Amino acid sequence: MIFHQIPTGGCQSYLLGCPGKCAAVLIDPALSQLDRYVGLLAREGLRLRYVIDTHTHADHFSAARQIKESLGVPAVMHRDSMAPYADMRLDDGDMLIVGDIRIRALHTPGHTSDSMCLVLDDRVFTGDTLLIGGTGRTDLPTGDPDALYDSLFDKLLKLDPEIQVFPAHDYKGRQGSTIGRELADNPRLQKRDRAEFVDMMNCLNLSAPDHMTAALRANMCGGKTVEQLLGDAAANVPFMGMDELRERLDRRDNDFVVLDVRERAAFDTDHIPGARNVPRGQLELVVDKVLPDPTLRIVTVCEYGRISILAAATLRELGFGRAAALDGGMKVWREGDYPVETGVAQPWRGDLSPEI
Repeated sequence: MIFHQIPTGGCQSYLLGCPGKCAAVLIDPALSQLDRYVGLLAREGLRLRYVIDTHTHADHFSAARQIKESLGVPAVMHRDSMAPYADMRLDDGDMLIVGDIRIRALHTPGHTSDSMCLVLDDRVFTGDTLLIGGTGRTDLPTGDPDALYDSLFDKLLKLDPEIQVFPAHDYKGRQGSTIGRELADNPRLQKRDRAEFVDMMNCLNLSAPDHMTAALRANMCGGKTVEQLLGDAAANVPFMGMDELRERLDRRDNDFVVLDVRERAAFDTDHIPGARNVPRGQLELVVDKVLPDPTLRIVTVCEYGRISILAAATLRELGFGRAAALDGGMKVWREGDYPVETGVAQPWRGDLSPEI
């Protein structure tokens, strides 16, 4: 069997391949490693058959939906998953066949209600149910310490002690363990009494994972991350450099507008000379009043050069085909000693009219 363990800042994903049938499965992929997975498949001469998430991740962005869409393979999760992009939903005991590889789903709720482990002949991919020297936490959405106790002691830990354990996370550079080693050495598994185990899990007092809400929103509901939105927008808008903008201001082009999409207070503090101000949140509502000529060349500006990309993409979607974003924001403009002015530069103040 071809086996690749791909670490990503403590997150672990796995590529399994059957060389005889040139078939592969990808487990718990991270969005930041998308190109790496594609490269590994090509290098090994494998065709991906399934992409599997062992549970709804709360600490990183899954690449399952993107891989499903780009490679045309089913996204697989447990049947209790709420992810709308999952094509195949497994029940406890269901098996996937990937070439000569047999993968059995073992429903192990506790970390999340949709957690499952993936059991092969000699190894098990435990997601966040069982970690090396630990277990998955139970204080996040759909977590349940009682359910985790049952999943561990009545299911997972009854597997052959020699079976290798490969979790979805490890922050100490460890590559794997075994069921027997975890039973002997894992401090959380020494709490064999249910009440003691549940009390221990309820008293961990762990901090929330970074980007938890954004990760859950993307992984549970199929929404996009901010970086994906920015990436999509950047792929569909041109940019204007600082020097080019300065030259156009000096020439006083009649068909050129600088549109500052920051909030009014920031705009009044300082802005590019002659800029008009429409906060990003009002853009769609008032754009026809502020910019009645869709043939104008528009460059959008914000503080750090990110929101302006979204604003330029919106303008192009609305028919302003010459909209571009400033490459960098007001912070870079100031640091470059380009000219600024304060106060109201144009009659338009970005106020919503009463009828809107």
